Amino acid sequence: MPVVNRIAEFAKDIAAWRRHLHAHPELGLDCHQTAAFVVQRLREMGVDEIHEGIAQTGVVAMIRGQGAGPTTGLRADMDALPMQEATGVEHASTVAGRMHACGHDGHTAMLLGAARYLSETRKFSGSVALIFQPAEETIGGGRIMVEEGMMERFGIDEVYALHTDPFAPLGEFRTRSGPLMAAVDDWQITVTGFGGHAAYPNTCRDPMMAALGIGQALQTIVSRNSDPLDPLVVSITQIHGGSAMNITPETVTLSGTVRSFSAANRDLAETRMTQIVEGQAAAFGVVGSVAYQRNYPPTINHDTQTVKAADVAEEIVGADRVTRDYPPEMGAEDFSYMLERRPGAFLFLGQGIGPSVHHPEFDFNDEAAPIGASFFARLIERLQPVS
Repeated sequence: MPVVNRIAEFAKDIAAWRRHLHAHPELGLDCHQTAAFVVQRLREMGVDEIHEGIAQTGVVAMIRGQGAGPTTGLRADMDALPMQEATGVEHASTVAGRMHACGHDGHTAMLLGAARYLSETRKFSGSVALIFQPAEETIGGGRIMVEEGMMERFGIDEVYALHTDPFAPLGEFRTRSGPLMAAVDDWQITVTGFGGHAAYPNTCRDPMMAALGIGQALQTIVSRNSDPLDPLVVSITQIHGGSAMNITPETVTLSGTVRSFSAANRDLAETRMTQIVEGQAAAFGVVGSVAYQRNYPPTINHDTQTVKAADVAEEIVGADRVTRDYPPEMGAEDFSYMLERRPGAFLFLGQGIGPSVHHPEFDFNDEAAPIGASFFARLIERLQPVS
């Protein structure tokens, strides 16, 4: 079964919604204009309930089907990224230093497309909860919505989401049961010594040399401490220190990210990082401290729900275009918080090979939107058939 005919009929509307959102990006929890646009479209569609202000600007809309049944949540993220766009398209960002470089404009448009179809046809039992979420790229709007009781408030039984994939051909679905995306932790190391004139190093305690030693030693966490069959990434992404050529600085900071799939590796990374920093600092006669922050947990798909989702994807694009054993990725996703509370699945949808997400030349492919909207719509009809 290809793209749903009715959704194909209003594919131009979906593209127009998406391009409007692309031109007006918002960051973090401050998705006020985006949420207002979503709410206006939902009102025009005649959904049954609209609930605003969840996680500040999040929206949950309810559509009732025919008769009693479960409630399935469908989620789209709405926020953009703090970067300058370089696509040159007519619908490019109108806000300097902000752009939709991760496809969230497309995710929102796809879910609006599914909402229009489902509100028109109502060929399902129970209810569908349409979840429009802010702050996926920053502090975890998904976490906040869950902590504010979204699952219980709306009686959500299962939850599903799509993410565009610019590394896959248009219309290909990729997913897997179990861990699909990694946990992400952030850290900052502060090394404090005794500054002075660089011509007289014997009068200083140089934090720069200690920082270089710490940076090298951190690489042994992966190469010598972790199980090579349990993926772990420890990356140093920033080093800051010093203000002039002839000054030994007082303080140097290093910061970066840790990616993992297991609780054991998260514990290992934090423990060994602390030990290395304290030991190296002592060896150089300086003081070192670690600020380690655990962020998004791993995105772990549930077995039964992943099979259901992949079966529906096959109906839309064919079995040869659905990968059910896609290798795990080290990127992170705050949909993981929703999957911790309810069974569900996260899938990638190919939009054709092009610039990576988070690249200034990335743009969502509008041809993928009817496919994603059809997936969401058929998923509800298959999970919640009318008796």
